[in-house]
Amino acid sequence: MHVPDGFINAPVSAVAGVVAAGAVAVSLRGARRELDDRTAPLAGLVAAFVFAVQMLNFPVAAGTSGHLLGGALAAILVGPFTGVLCIAVVLLMQGILFADGGLTALGVNITVMGVVTVVVAYALFRGLTRVLPRGRHSTTAAAFVAALVSVPAAAVAFTLIYAVGGTTDVPIGKVFTAMVGVHLLIGIGEAVITALTVGAVIAVRPDLVHGARGLAAPLKLRVDGELVDAPAAPAPSPALVAARSTRKVWATGLAAALVLAGFVSFYASASPDGLEKVAADKGIDEKVEEHGAADSPLADYGVKDISDARLSGGLAGVIGVGVTVAVGTGVFWVARKRRTPETTEDRTTEAV
Repeated sequence: MHVPDGFINAPVSAVAGVVAAGAVAVSLRGARRELDDRTAPLAGLVAAFVFAVQMLNFPVAAGTSGHLLGGALAAILVGPFTGVLCIAVVLLMQGILFADGGLTALGVNITVMGVVTVVVAYALFRGLTRVLPRGRHSTTAAAFVAALVSVPAAAVAFTLIYAVGGTTDVPIGKVFTAMVGVHLLIGIGEAVITALTVGAVIAVRPDLVHGARGLAAPLKLRVDGELVDAPAAPAPSPALVAARSTRKVWATGLAAALVLAGFVSFYASASPDGLEKVAADKGIDEKVEEHGAADSPLADYGVKDISDARLSGGLAGVIGVGVTVAVGTGVFWVARKRRTPETTEDRTTEAV
């Protein structure tokens, strides 16, 4: 659903840019409460994983494909504020390096694919986890539903923006019906990917999943026929906890992202995604503009001057994962280190 330049007029694109910048600023402050020495590296990895999976377009209808938006997945894994930043980093890297998503439309894309998906998905996820029985399966089910709903919600958001600032004269009812219809189907794929990923991480390390905090029940011992809480083990040093918590997850997650972007992406569907298909069918793309980064050596997810399509695309994917994880980790470490005494005190209070 990457909106290119030319779909939305300049004034509305500028307003969306202000909204996106405000959301990023708020998220930078909010992420300080979500990030610690364990989750800051994980957040950079989540951004890289979302980048990799977005390269895997899957067929949803005749001549149409879809791909992960990632807002629900990022919010559940690392928190809503950090989730917005993850998607913003991904969209920025895609726009600058790969000419995917317009540069003047960056604010629109962050608002639609980042802010809307995260807010809708995380609110629904939290609501469901409060009413469902606590457990791995119910948390995974809540992630499935939240991801499913977040995609058509993003389609509705785009339609509203187009209704205000669209550059072509297309009946808004037709745009709404087409966008929501195809993105309901794409939402199923989003839900499956999100649920599988969240379920897999919860199965091995539920303590690293923001949306599953408090999921693990305390260890019980039977004493004189009664169950009592087991005595707490001595707390290891923070440095040891951070290293132990992230090293294996980092290696496994990064390897998966590299394989997906560098190899599996070659087999992704070549059909246009939902927005591209609707735009072509309804005439929304009549005034589309050439991308400002069209001359990038990585434009269209290929390395310039490498003729072999498999090698070119795979190498571009690997470079994209590497750059995204580096930039993302840097952003999240800065946010982590700039935590104020007030946010630290708030986290301590919440833990108590």
